[in-house]
Amino acid sequence: MKAIDALINRVSIPRVGSELPSDSELQIIFKAALRAPDHAQLRPWRFLTISGDNLLHLGELFVKAQLQDDATLSNVAQVKAKSKVLRAPLIVVAIASLKEHPKVPEIEQMLSAGAAVQSMLLAAYAQDIGAMWRTGSMSYHPVVRDGLGVSQGEKIVGYIYMGKGESKARVPTQLVVEDYVAEWPSA
Repeated sequence: MKAIDALINRVSIPRVGSELPSDSELQIIFKAALRAPDHAQLRPWRFLTISGDNLLHLGELFVKAQLQDDATLSNVAQVKAKSKVLRAPLIVVAIASLKEHPKVPEIEQMLSAGAAVQSMLLAAYAQDIGAMWRTGSMSYHPVVRDGLGVSQGEKIVGYIYMGKGESKARVPTQLVVEDYVAEWPSA
């Protein structure tokens, strides 16, 4: 697939296939992430891969976090929280690993981590791998952060759900460029 095709046609795929991407496909995905814009070459990101039985452990961690917030959480809600992680055979946890730097504020480092995730999504799409970037309360909860080994100077940017197989990309909505781009100063 040509890079331009991936850039203008990539869409999130919420229902990914059940097959894991191969090691070589994952290498390409992570190599793409490592090319994100990176002021001062701080490399302000790192990634955790979670698959197999470890997905169940992640689901248990999500339940533990929710129970801390609401000790009366129903069994149905607990099962729902556990099952969310089973939507894909692989979850990549994207972490912004922020560093003190006199010329590179945290916001630039967060944007770099976001750009790394976008590059991963593009590399997955280019290889016919379904991918979806998810966030939500479990990206920010201290129980989840601690359970995943996220340090004080780090933030979870999101969870990238990935899978090959029966996932189907929808046709992207074609937006009109002029609705979002204007020359400055305007007349």
